[in-house]
Amino acid sequence: MTEDDAWTTAQLWRETAPTAVLLDGFHALKHALRFGADVRLAVTSDKAAVLKLAAELADDLTDVLNESVVEVPAHTLRDMVTKVHPTGVAALAVRPSAPTNLAILSRLPRRSPVVVLDNPRNLGNVGAVVRLAAGFGATGVVTTGDMDPWHPNVVRAGAGLHYATAVERLPLDALPPGPLYALDPEGRDIRSLVIPDDALIAFGSERHGISPELRSRATELVALPMRPQVSSYNLATSVAMTLFHWGGPEPVNSDEPNA
Repeated sequence: MTEDDAWTTAQLWRETAPTAVLLDGFHALKHALRFGADVRLAVTSDKAAVLKLAAELADDLTDVLNESVVEVPAHTLRDMVTKVHPTGVAALAVRPSAPTNLAILSRLPRRSPVVVLDNPRNLGNVGAVVRLAAGFGATGVVTTGDMDPWHPNVVRAGAGLHYATAVERLPLDALPPGPLYALDPEGRDIRSLVIPDDALIAFGSERHGISPELRSRATELVALPMRPQVSSYNLATSVAMTLFHWGGPEPVNSDEPNA
């Protein structure tokens, strides 16, 4: 690549970046491509290394990456991104529109729940939840409050799997339809419940739990089993346990010994 070509690529990046989703690293780009993201520009300072990773970890994408990834000098890449990912690749993709996400989230009947995060504060935790939701095949992840669930740090923690599920921020009064199962220490033991496929499963923060407003809307309050003196689980752990229960066998009677 000539210096002029590198300058042109960097200029295109600067023009595209303000309205695009940053895919930071090989795995984020891999997942975004697998789930249909509109990737506008992908760059690296070592294309051979990227293709080697593809051959080892995502051979289904080797040809696509060979055609689409642009190699630029290392100093140009450092100017384009705040911090170069260890895999040496970054990309920009189109964010799905809110109407598209809302249509997916609101469609009934649903075959899998929607995860609701009530006013989350930790970007990394939200990304981990998106990754879990994608892995379990949840319909989507909705956040309330002022955090953007498409923040670059959330997308990074989610490894690009925002494109495998519907991720959107909504006010409480605009949540998708469906029975609302809210995680709360005073709720019924989750092992005694069946969570329906069309449920909204709501989680609060580790410190504050669900808000009074969301609590008042709940169809059912649900509690995870927890040893006395343990204050809480990590948010992503709670989501994983709940989605595993939803997708698992019929519940047991929690009054039985060793239930």
